Order: sequence, then C-alpha cells, then structure tokens
Amino acid sequence: MRALVLGGSKSGKSGLAQALACTLAGNGPLYYWATMEPADGEDRQRIARHLADRAGLGFQTVEAGRDLIQALPQVPAQGTVLLDSVTALLANEMFSPFNPAAPEKALRALLVLGRHCRHVLCVADDIFRDAGRYTGWTEDYRAGLARICRGLAGEFDLVCEAQAGMLRVHKGRLPAGLDCQKNPLGFSDRSLQSATRRNCGP
Repeated sequence: MRALVLGGSKSGKSGLAQALACTLAGNGPLYYWATMEPADGEDRQRIARHLADRAGLGFQTVEAGRDLIQALPQVPAQGTVLLDSVTALLANEMFSPFNPAAPEKALRALLVLGRHCRHVLCVADDIFRDAGRYTGWTEDYRAGLARICRGLAGEFDLVCEAQAGMLRVHKGRLPAGLDCQKNPLGFSDRSLQSATRRNCGP
C-alpha cells in the first residue's frame, strides 16, 4: 500500500502515519525516513518528540532530507517506509539555494520510492489550503507542495487526513487491523499512540 497522510500542525498526522505503518508492516522491516534538517532548537525539540513517540515500535531510521534516490539502497523492497515529511523535503530541495524545479524533482523521487518498497507512507502538511495570499518564494513553495500532494494522491492507494483530532479518508480504505469504528473520526495524538502500540503488539 502507498498512503498520503495530510494534516495541519499538531493535528495527529504523524501518530496516524505511525499506526498505519505498524499495521501494514506486520513482522516485516519498518523504516522511518526522516527528512528534517534541524536549523534551531525548536527543530531539535520536535525531532526529540518524534523519537520518543516511536520508541519501542521497531522503526529503523533513515536520515536523508534531499536527493532521496541516493538513499534508496538503505531500504529493502520488502520494507515498510514512513517518510516524515514531504514538507521538510521540499524545503530542503527548494531553498538551498532556491530551485524552482524542486517540486517536480521531489515528486519524481517520492514516486520512485513508492514503487520501490512494499508499503510507503508519506506525511505532508496541508499549508496550501488556507485562504491567505502570499507573494514570492512563500507562494512558490505552497504551490509546489500542492503539486506534489496532487501527484502522490493520484497514484497512491490511500489518502487520509488528520484534522483537529479527527480522521478523514479521502481515497481508498484503511488497512485491516486499524480499528477506527469504535472511535470514528476521533484520533487524538494520545489515542493514536495507544492504537499504534495495540496494533503492533508487544
């Protein structure tokens, strides 16, 4: 399965993606593909929180925030990969230095990754959907991220969104074993962490 998990800041999207990845992987190899290149203390705190969230879940970490194709040999074809996040990947590719072709490069690499591994889940912020008007590089970035997400949504099997603690499925079906019927559209960060550990076993 290939899945795109969307959501705003602190919406629970990373926890949802972890639950999906653990459910899909079963007893197979499980990888967390980290794309953030920390620039300050806030970034490092966020990375520390994510490390704590997935502690004990069996993830092996791949750190590659750009040029994804070069890092593909680190993940076997039978693996399940959670890439977090597309948002950081595009920022890395687009702004050091500014590269207007970065969205297309990132999309091509993500599609290759999606075809390479057994299961691939990509997390992205939906910062392209607000009603604000922006100029210059900010709008170029938002539009580029939107193009990437459209491209992934068109090819991937599952598109879902964590929104204010609620889960919405826009395309496809959640994998068996991820039980959202008892708590429909109610995935908070805490409940997702609990569901993740329950689905992955001891």
